[in-house]
This record gives sequence, C-alpha cells and structure tokens, in this order.
Amino acid sequence: MLYLTRKVGESVIINDGIEVTVIEIRGKSIKLGFNFPADASVLRKEIYDRIQEENRAAAEAGTVLLNEGPAQKKE
Repeated sequence: MLYLTRKVGESVIINDGIEVTVIEIRGKSIKLGFNFPADASVLRKEIYDRIQEENRAAAEAGTVLLNEGPAQKKE
C-alpha cells in the first residue's frame, strides 16, 4: 500500500486520468474530491466487496445447477 501525505488543496494523479484532491480535514475525517473519466466506475469499498461476494455466490450457484444436469421428468 502506498502512503502519501497531502495538505488541503493538494492532489495526486492516478493513471493520467484520475485526480484526487484533499478538500477538507476535520478531526479524523478527510473530505476528498475526485475528477475522473466518465467511463470510470467508483464505488465505496464496502459496496464493491458486497457486489463481488454476490457475484461469487451467483457463479457458484450456476455451477451447481450446471453440474446437476437437466431435470428428469416424472411420469
């Protein structure tokens, strides 16, 4: 993990297209501002983690269904 020290108004640039600026520091909270391309996706980490877990669960369920094969008809 990279650690940087920035003051209010200072920025960092990521991959030539994402700018992160320190807007405000208040106690233990830091307000950040982001400028990024319109096609970039930005999620809070807890939301991203939940989506990834749901995707893994769906993939596992799909694998189970595929392994069970077609349902047998009862006559």
